[in-house]
Amino acid sequence: MRKISWVIICVGFFLGLLAFGGTALAADPIKVGIVDSYSGPPSTYTNDVKDGFKLAIDKINAGGGVLGRQITFVTRDDKFKVDLGLSAAKELVMREKVDLLMGTINSAVALAISDFAKKEKVPFLATYSKTANLTGSKGHKYVFSMNENTEMAGKAAAVGLAKLPYVNYWIAGDDYEYGHAIADGVWNNLKKLKPDVKLLGQSWWKVGEPDFTPYITSILSAKPDAVIIATGGAGCVPFLKAAKATGFNEKSPFFMHTSTELSTLRPLGVDAPEGVIGTSNYYFYFPETPENKAFVEEFQKAYGRYPSFGSLIGWFTGQFIAKAYEKAGKVDPEKFAEALSGMTIDSPIGKLTIRAEDNQVMLPMFMGKTKKKDGFDFLIATDIVTIPAADLMPLVEDIKKAREKEK
Repeated sequence: MRKISWVIICVGFFLGLLAFGGTALAADPIKVGIVDSYSGPPSTYTNDVKDGFKLAIDKINAGGGVLGRQITFVTRDDKFKVDLGLSAAKELVMREKVDLLMGTINSAVALAISDFAKKEKVPFLATYSKTANLTGSKGHKYVFSMNENTEMAGKAAAVGLAKLPYVNYWIAGDDYEYGHAIADGVWNNLKKLKPDVKLLGQSWWKVGEPDFTPYITSILSAKPDAVIIATGGAGCVPFLKAAKATGFNEKSPFFMHTSTELSTLRPLGVDAPEGVIGTSNYYFYFPETPENKAFVEEFQKAYGRYPSFGSLIGWFTGQFIAKAYEKAGKVDPEKFAEALSGMTIDSPIGKLTIRAEDNQVMLPMFMGKTKKKDGFDFLIATDIVTIPAADLMPLVEDIKKAREKEK
């Protein structure tokens, strides 16, 4: 009887561990909630982010996970709408009980989720939205930008454009937060570097505009030396299609941030317009380092395609998450946020640091022109120029001043 009683006690203890999640057995996974635009044109970017993230955490999980836990994730489609994105973030935190949030390509969605994350004290890693306000005037402890922002992109574009002979410019783009922010970032920095530039005029269209031809006709009639196109994730591919169809790229030089990115050029194939000036933080063929080649091979093996910048963002976001939890020593939002701020990791494009002063990842920028190349069924970037991350970051003093105004 004593022997039977002892067995019952042991079994009861074992079941108790199961019921209460005892670490002696299997700890609950670290759960990441991803909110992004998986419908329509933006999906060419967001699916790459998701796949890059999955590639990273699959390898991390295969190696034992983090703190004895696996990393899992669930996704929600915001359909590029602020109300849907915010509702999804709330549902993921309140009902799905995720440990942190990530995602967003729509800058307005990112700002809304960031405000929610601040109130709920939930870490939020924004992966593709580019608003400088996210880690600038509206930055806080719990939000991290895993992408370059409009101020950084603007500085990079200005450095490249200032070296070209263009003086008279026209600005055109999507009439929403990102469009105006990227246009301001380029123009304000260009004026500092080349004071003699002139702005002939501006054109702004609604997000999702189906017909760019009237705008292109109007721009060409003004005869600018060059045009700054400020389109977001949903407008890049459609605008380049229109540029090719109207011969816009042959009639007027134009710059468009992300126009040289694989995620933009891949859907267009060889029908993309040549000679478009663009900037990106990553090309799978540049830089030609062992680390980048290894990443490209690993991604190709997993998905049967080349990695884009979005793929890289997803991958290094996974690395940052794992290393931040390791440093924190526990799954705790406060400890995680403190550990991630100021952290440095290795990546296919060199060491990446999340600047402690504003939680903005420091990324180099590459500028090039679109061109056809034998062996590829899409255009690539040529004449690539590298702008170091340190030359692109917003001034810390400006960040502090902007945040003080928000209080």
